[in-house]
Amino acid sequence: MTKTILITGATDGLGRATALALASLGHRMIVHGRNAEKLNALAQEIGENVATVQADMSDLFQVAEMARNLKSSNNRIDVVINNAGVLKMSDPLTQEGLDLRFVVNTIAPALLSHLLLAIMPIDGRLVHLSSAAQAPVDIDAMEGQRRLNDMNAYAQSKLALTMWSQDFAVHHPDGPLSVAVNPGSRLATKMVREGFGNAGNDLNIGVDILIRAALSDEFTDASGRYFDNDSGAFAAPHGDAADLGKVARVVAAIEGQIKAALA
Repeated sequence: MTKTILITGATDGLGRATALALASLGHRMIVHGRNAEKLNALAQEIGENVATVQADMSDLFQVAEMARNLKSSNNRIDVVINNAGVLKMSDPLTQEGLDLRFVVNTIAPALLSHLLLAIMPIDGRLVHLSSAAQAPVDIDAMEGQRRLNDMNAYAQSKLALTMWSQDFAVHHPDGPLSVAVNPGSRLATKMVREGFGNAGNDLNIGVDILIRAALSDEFTDASGRYFDNDSGAFAAPHGDAADLGKVARVVAAIEGQIKAALA
């Protein structure tokens, strides 16, 4: 069955490779990026049955506007793959004083998922890019009150999104499914090259697991879970995700940022 699939951060690296692979399977693709030229080039490469959406994921108002445009132009989106992410930034703060890693890696995908629920079917899927790098979330840092270095901010933002996905599943037991996926450590992406200074591992490792998470029966009952592709299995995320009080506080902080963006 042909599905409509949205991928954020689709103009480079893992997002681009996954978009091309899903398009080759016959699915209708909606590809997101910041750069219009790159988006147009990707759409031309995909060929038919593709749409593009442009927004800067570090600007939550642009994310909200993108979601509104998607709802007005689509009556259904079956799968959302929240792939867009950042690690190393020359200036890691937004105009509002928030850490860009939390905004792009955590709050933006939560906001986009929240706004697109109205056009997602019960058997739809939200696939959130997590990471093997996870660290206890400093809520003050998420709210812009404390500064973190690149790796701490990245690791915390990925655990925060994993927690949000877990909480979403609790509050939406009938669907759509929400799953957090570590696609594989240090894949051959621009983020890895800039952050770690090496070429990285085969992108197809990540492409394969994202396609499975988006489409396969293997993930039918996986809502709220975390898949670690380094071990090739569902696994427990960082121990803080088992602390329901901490999860509630992190989710409340994320929801607070969402409300502010929609005000």
